[in-house]
Amino acid sequence: MLRKRQLKWVGIAAAASTLLLTGCSQQELQGYLPGNNLGDNQVTNHTSSIVGLWVTSWIVLLIVGAIAWGLMVWAMIAYRRRKGETGLPVQLRYNMPIETLFTVVPFIITVGFFAFTAKTMTAIEQPNNPQRTIEVIGKQWSWDFNYVDANGKKVYQSGVQLQDGPEAKTEASLPVLYLEKGVRYEIDLTSRDVIHSFWVVQFLYKKDMFPGRVNRIYFTPTQDGTYMGKCAELCGEFHSAMLFNVKVVEHAEYQAEMDKLAAAGQTGWLGYDLNRMQTLPGNGAPSTGTSN
Repeated sequence: MLRKRQLKWVGIAAAASTLLLTGCSQQELQGYLPGNNLGDNQVTNHTSSIVGLWVTSWIVLLIVGAIAWGLMVWAMIAYRRRKGETGLPVQLRYNMPIETLFTVVPFIITVGFFAFTAKTMTAIEQPNNPQRTIEVIGKQWSWDFNYVDANGKKVYQSGVQLQDGPEAKTEASLPVLYLEKGVRYEIDLTSRDVIHSFWVVQFLYKKDMFPGRVNRIYFTPTQDGTYMGKCAELCGEFHSAMLFNVKVVEHAEYQAEMDKLAAAGQTGWLGYDLNRMQTLPGNGAPSTGTSN
């Protein structure tokens, strides 16, 4: 009788789990992480693996949590004080199988998380034989973008460091980083003043920017669209206003934007001589590095 009852509850749990999973939308399936406007998580060549790592980690943790909660509830019910009982229940000490289980299982889970995280991070940080390099420079509280266009011409866009008043930081006033779809990019990151962090939200990856140092990220944008960018490191009073947009476009539109910058006289390269903190040691050309 007890066996049938147990099978009944197992069947109910399996049916409920199946119903829950089949009712998941695209948002739930990608762990509520931001994607593009099409609901597709493959915004760059890395976002799918990041989503996979995130969702798999949560599934493992929820399973571990369910087992732990289940054992707690079972222990509270099975070993509760019953009517008429007095004194302490039988005490268990030095149970080697249980203590071994509580040591080995967390160790395996920790090593597994580390291994899969290291694999994903290595793929993201690995140089991708870039076809194009863009230098992004953070400053309080905006961005400079140095481009080399498809024809080898250097052009730039410089964001206004602080705008105030009712027109400040409207969508039209934000600096825009243009990327060509399907092109392998190296993005060189540095700062003119304090530590910032380059974060394109839908790309699911961010990296710190230090004065006097260059960090790099590598990716290939795979979906047309406009994506939100911001500074992810508290950098002063107007940190929340340090915003930009990223537009992933086709080749013709990308080249047209580069030509606009050239026609506006924004040719050449915004150098490190514009850095605000000129007295810092090593304030010349930033050194290379890999700090996150």
